[in-house]
Amino acid sequence: MAGHSKFANIKHKKEKNDAKKGKLFTKLGRELTVAVKEGGPDPENNSRLKDAIAKAKSYNMPNDTIERNIKRASGADASVNYESVTYEGYGPNGTAIIVDTLTDNRNRTAANVRSAFTKGEGNVGTTGCVSFMFDTVGQIIIDKNEWEGSSDDLMLEALDLGASDFNEEEDCYEIITDPSDLSVVREGLEKLGVPMLQAEVTKIPQTFVELTDEKDIKNMKKILDLLEEDDDVQDVYHNWDMPEED
Repeated sequence: MAGHSKFANIKHKKEKNDAKKGKLFTKLGRELTVAVKEGGPDPENNSRLKDAIAKAKSYNMPNDTIERNIKRASGADASVNYESVTYEGYGPNGTAIIVDTLTDNRNRTAANVRSAFTKGEGNVGTTGCVSFMFDTVGQIIIDKNEWEGSSDDLMLEALDLGASDFNEEEDCYEIITDPSDLSVVREGLEKLGVPMLQAEVTKIPQTFVELTDEKDIKNMKKILDLLEEDDDVQDVYHNWDMPEED
């Protein structure tokens, strides 16, 4: 789609998160906590924890902070229990939005998510109302400026490791895997010294929606900003074809 750049969107998201690193680390810490409680503190025997650690590192969370979160989650004082709740809904002009949360208070989270949609003139829908428009995949993004080898070499290495698809964008390479293969492909690329901007399980829209009306764009940004500011919200996925920012 015209104007759509995976790298630009991810770079914008990471830079925005850099300005709110404390909040970001809190959210990443929750993911680590839930992963430890589900499968134990050893990443070699807990693939969800292994992926959560890789995601935390991609957002520059220090190793000692990661280890501290894991130790706290596996200790006797880890009394807070988070549950995963997903909300689906519509933004301006029928844009599809999925909100993944980790919460210790469903009522609070539901109210906050509903408020964010309402303030941007959107609405929360029923479970499954938009999720069919997205594919859940493992996604690895590599900044072209950080990779010194050829695109062909990178593609062959990724496919040999088990990747299902390889795309070359204007400013980045995108490697797609089955969610269950992400760890294997990511670890293989790490051993080859491939610098990764992002490596995580995500939801990719099958088609994108372009917004041209200024009011629609303003409302969509309002929804996304309010959701990203909420401590209970872990990830937000949407099919808005965001224009690149200067």
